[in-house]
Amino acid sequence: MIRKGRFSRQGEGRVPQENAITAALAGISGQYQPAFAPVAEAFAANFAERGELGASLCIEIGGQTVVDLWGGHVAPDGPRWERDTVHVVFSCTKAATALVLHLLVKDGALDLDAPLRDIWPELTASQHGATARMILDHSIGLPAVAEKAPAEALVHPDWMLRALERQTPFWQPGTRVGYHALTYGFLAGEVVRRVTGQSLGQVFHDRIATPLGLDFHIGLPEAVEARVAPIQLWRPGPGDKPTAFLLAAREAGSTPNLFVFNSGDWGSKGVNTRAGRAAEIGAANGVGHARALARMFGALATGGAELGLSADDIAGFSRASSATGRDATLQMPTRFGPGFMLGMDNRHPARGGESLIFGRNAFGHVGAGGSVGFADPEVELSFAYTMNRQGAGLLLNPRGQSLIDATYRALGYRTNSPGFWAR
Repeated sequence: MIRKGRFSRQGEGRVPQENAITAALAGISGQYQPAFAPVAEAFAANFAERGELGASLCIEIGGQTVVDLWGGHVAPDGPRWERDTVHVVFSCTKAATALVLHLLVKDGALDLDAPLRDIWPELTASQHGATARMILDHSIGLPAVAEKAPAEALVHPDWMLRALERQTPFWQPGTRVGYHALTYGFLAGEVVRRVTGQSLGQVFHDRIATPLGLDFHIGLPEAVEARVAPIQLWRPGPGDKPTAFLLAAREAGSTPNLFVFNSGDWGSKGVNTRAGRAAEIGAANGVGHARALARMFGALATGGAELGLSADDIAGFSRASSATGRDATLQMPTRFGPGFMLGMDNRHPARGGESLIFGRNAFGHVGAGGSVGFADPEVELSFAYTMNRQGAGLLLNPRGQSLIDATYRALGYRTNSPGFWAR
């Protein structure tokens, strides 16, 4: 049975004041099961030691909520973070988008391995053997566009779709992996539209958000705007050492360069605007909180029946369909299932240091700045952490990874070396 945390800001229980972490507990609200007290303490440590501004954390085991926490503020000197505060979760959106495509596969309306030219002949890549699966595993060869993008490219998607149709693939589809940070959503969304006649956001709402009761949106309704916490963008400081990705982004015409500097201004400006949240950017602008992401992944962690999926379907999500020692976009080793990130242990300096470390059969997605959601069917675990002050890095920073680590320890796991949490 879930109980009130001793740290509820409504005042239940005694809050010790021995150090900064225990003091931070006073500003956190929610519930947790006693076995997950170390997870609550790790959540508080992010506020006390790692500059957290506002955040939410939710964990389900077997479909039952065992942790549901939130705290902090929606902005510096702003109002407190409430139970229903939502915000943009960046690339965690990709998992929601992938799930829509998988439901269409289950319907018999889409074959991930059929030639994409059958449904989208105008796409130049479709004439080079591209498939929908290659969109999901980032191997289709369209991680960016070379044509000069207008500032509003992501908010008004017709331009991006036409540019993608005209773009010659950067490599033969299926032969290389390069993270499609933004183009993923436009490619997948157009497949959904051509198969169903509806937008990605509408299908997600009807087939996933409504049945599961999710407060999660791809294309935010205006009625939800009052609950949105703005994103505090991360910017590299003078003392930050350039990563391989940032160095590559300085090379004019490179894949990282085109992604960073030829995608319009949504990432730097539009993310905190009404128009930037109302648009359907299926790779990046989903709006929700940890409770919604955990519930979505919880439906997958427990076998998928809530959405009409089977255990075999779910098992396929954790199988790598693409992997590389050097991602053409991110410039580090990556592994992907069909629309989901898989575990990536890059802790060795030679591998870049950026990682996503969870269970061997887990699958999910990180979002820019450090948000993360995933399912681990081995223990029917679903996990989600979202925050509005971005941290450094392309995958998880210590805030998110510390919460994952504490969760697996609470479940009796003992080591995450080499690579995955294991008992």
